[in-house]
Amino acid sequence: MRLQMHAVKFTADQSLLDFIQAKLNKLDTFHDRIIGGEVFLRLDGADSNKVKEKIVEVRLTIPGKELFVKEHDKSFESATDRVLDVLKDKLVRCKEKRSDFSSPAITEAKSRVQEDEVFEPDEL
Repeated sequence: MRLQMHAVKFTADQSLLDFIQAKLNKLDTFHDRIIGGEVFLRLDGADSNKVKEKIVEVRLTIPGKELFVKEHDKSFESATDRVLDVLKDKLVRCKEKRSDFSSPAITEAKSRVQEDEVFEPDEL
């Protein structure tokens, strides 16, 4: 998956970026049509000299939808893990909604409608 990483008002370490990329690449197992995404890394309280929390925002693009998750924690790694858990749930729900169109109940209802619409010409 192709991700764009943005560190807002600071320079992120390459090992942190690689960690986030590796974690978010695992999302491909939950939804096969992820187009791409953006990751924003922010420091809460960066204006004062004390950084209170670290914020990870992820925006994923899938066909017809955009998923956005924002989590904060004491470290970027733990915030990334929390984002990953929420995105897994969202992706599974999106995929289930997409596959609901082929559920057995809908398929059965469609076949009944098609059987009723079979046109039999009258004999003259």
